[in-house]
Amino acid sequence: MTHTNNIRTFRNITPIIGKNTYIDPAATVIGDTVIADDSSVWPSAVIRGDVNKIRIGSKTNIQDGSVLHNTHVGKYSDGSPLIIGHHVTVGHKVILHGCTIKNYVLVGMGSTILDHAVIEDEVILGANSLVTENKILASGYLYLGAPAKKIRALTKEEKAFLRYSAEKYVELKDYYLG
Repeated sequence: MTHTNNIRTFRNITPIIGKNTYIDPAATVIGDTVIADDSSVWPSAVIRGDVNKIRIGSKTNIQDGSVLHNTHVGKYSDGSPLIIGHHVTVGHKVILHGCTIKNYVLVGMGSTILDHAVIEDEVILGANSLVTENKILASGYLYLGAPAKKIRALTKEEKAFLRYSAEKYVELKDYYLG
């Protein structure tokens, strides 16, 4: 279910939305953006692929009020696309800018992740955390703070929750799709 007034072509590039993906009518998706199957984008989220590409994997959810953008290639930058993997939960009011988030990640509400940062598989980033440019968060840990710091290894239950969280959003978007 897509609504053409909120899915916008920019410079002759139209977003590509996967099968069974829900884009809320109050969300905005622009330009060089690909969102894979079974993902969801919730109210007031903005995904702006106007100066570089944005790629979002399957079964990933971008929650309310989040802003996704990137950096162009130019005089002062080599550019940084935004790449998000599969089974990622992006909490409410998150800012993702030109970073890479791998698979089975939970980005806590109000967090910010900056250019060229990499979040490896199976990471929980706590609410209101800041991941600075070029920082790498290693797989299998909980990170918190501004700037984000490694707190401890994830438990088996927390790793299972990463999958559960993504799947619950797949179920929820299916209700919206009717």
